[in-house]
Amino acid sequence: MEYLEFELPIKELEEQLDKCEIIGKESDVDVSETCKQIEKKLIETKKEIYKNLTPWQRVMMSRHPDRPYTLDYIKALCGETFLEMHGDRNVKDDKAMIGGLGKIGDQSFMFIGQQKGFNTKTRQFRNFGMPNPEGYRKALRLMKSAEKFGIPVVTLIDTPGAYPGLEAEERGQGEAIARNILEMTRLKVPIITIIIGEGASGGALGIGVGDRVLMLENTWYSVISPESCSSILWRSWEYKEQAADALKLTATDMKKQKLVDEIVKEPIGGAHTDRQQTFSIVRDAIIKSFDELKNLSPKDLVKKRMTKYENMGVFKD
Repeated sequence: MEYLEFELPIKELEEQLDKCEIIGKESDVDVSETCKQIEKKLIETKKEIYKNLTPWQRVMMSRHPDRPYTLDYIKALCGETFLEMHGDRNVKDDKAMIGGLGKIGDQSFMFIGQQKGFNTKTRQFRNFGMPNPEGYRKALRLMKSAEKFGIPVVTLIDTPGAYPGLEAEERGQGEAIARNILEMTRLKVPIITIIIGEGASGGALGIGVGDRVLMLENTWYSVISPESCSSILWRSWEYKEQAADALKLTATDMKKQKLVDEIVKEPIGGAHTDRQQTFSIVRDAIIKSFDELKNLSPKDLVKKRMTKYENMGVFKD
């Protein structure tokens, strides 16, 4: 397991606990009391650290290399029922955007999300989770198929942003994202959106319009990354922590500003420390959201969704 800089005190205590247990196994010395004291201190240290995370530390948590990605969630939620679909029927299949049909229990869902890689080879294959226009057009094609057959849509957001390359712009990156936002506002089936990692800029918004928008506890959602914000304002990445604080990008900030509907709690230490518990929590959140939406007529569904987004950014003196 990899540790972030602020998690080093936890690493030291876990190493001490491992050594203590090894001594107990390999000798006749009774170290049970010492192990209990270290365990107690470890639990207290974890609570203290994760209770007081700064916005920048939340950003680091969202990028943790051991954190589960979109396919991990889909496989855990759907098992063998997931059927991946490919291509936008125009250019090619974008490996950074995945989607397909799957079941949670007896209910079918159309799952769509950005997929990152877990090593150098797969990161290149997935383009680091940065979709091209054909990725967003594939997502829209799948959403329209779901609408045709009355299947609810679940989108999983985890991207550092849409791919900013020249070829992406030539094929209409901005138009593809704008088209998705427009079409998602009037899609006649329930849309449940979950931010599972990074939610950066238009790359996230391209699949981010939902009746219910949920954020995992240690994720972020913003118009720009802290590093890019820092480089624009201060001509340096050194102020990324200050930028993260100013951007108000954490789940708590988003909920306070009524830009997301619910914060999904993670296990202590983050989603990667107990994947099965995280998958179970996310599954329950999806089912709960769907139960709240399934009895609404298509007309009411669209009306409520439009009203929700129209009310964002409204302030009263």
